[in-house]
Amino acid sequence: MKSFKILVIALFCVITSCTIDKTDYEAEIDAEVPEYYEFKEAVSFNSGNYKISVEALNGTFYKGYNELHLKVLNTQTNQNISASDITFLPILSNTSGSKTSCPHEYNPEYDAANKYFAGYSVFTNESTTADSWKLYVSFTVDNQKFEISKDVLVEKQSNKNLNMTTFTGKDDEQYVIALVSPQKPTVSENKLTAGIYKYNKPTLSAGTFPDPAQFSYSEVSGYTLKLDPRMPEPSMGNHSSPNNKDLTQENDGLYHGVVNYTMTGNWTLNLIMMNQNGLIIKGTVVPTDFTPGVEGVKSELYIDTLF
Repeated sequence: MKSFKILVIALFCVITSCTIDKTDYEAEIDAEVPEYYEFKEAVSFNSGNYKISVEALNGTFYKGYNELHLKVLNTQTNQNISASDITFLPILSNTSGSKTSCPHEYNPEYDAANKYFAGYSVFTNESTTADSWKLYVSFTVDNQKFEISKDVLVEKQSNKNLNMTTFTGKDDEQYVIALVSPQKPTVSENKLTAGIYKYNKPTLSAGTFPDPAQFSYSEVSGYTLKLDPRMPEPSMGNHSSPNNKDLTQENDGLYHGVVNYTMTGNWTLNLIMMNQNGLIIKGTVVPTDFTPGVEGVKSELYIDTLF
């Protein structure tokens, strides 16, 4: 009977703590996690009689996944045009002189209905005094090729629901996983979307800079991202939730699953990434023990979120 009373008291403390944390997190979310659905111009390039406008949500480039719309405008007629052979290449330079890129759509596809080229860029670093981003864009109009570049600012991603991670897998390949949605989850089963990308190691010596073959990434195909969400803080006991679904790839190239958030607060998306043959590329199983008062164990592959 005494043991039962102790258990009841312990559970009451956990529930009370959860309720307090939940209230605090809701106040933080309302102040700091807006949702962006409107595309605005983030940067523009001019060359001759043409202007390229790159639009992003909120008109801002953020660290992590950015859906992009590229428009080519004839400045004399003020009309959007369907240019050809458009390319988009982001390059990160640091003070040591090294240059890298990030997952991106090198050849954006033209959306005739909306009159823009659709692409994306997963910026892996925010802009700092040591790290700077430049976009290299080219396009062809009337058999004339235009090549232009411009420095851009990549801001810190304050929305932890859109976090990302980079890592080297057991296959010695470099990967990026970036959360795409939801921007602002609810206490419910939420559709979870992520992009998984792999760096394509160059097979030939570098040509004229910026040689796109040296900075190429591809969407990973046919993998599975096993999902185990937990609340890792000591007051939460590293508890999980029911009805989650692993992420698998759909026709848009992104990976889709379900994460069930049973309350607001800090959550860790513990992940195990498996290739087409079911071999684990990265990630470890998380113990199922309920551990109130002890910080929860995380997979070797995880992404933290907060909502």
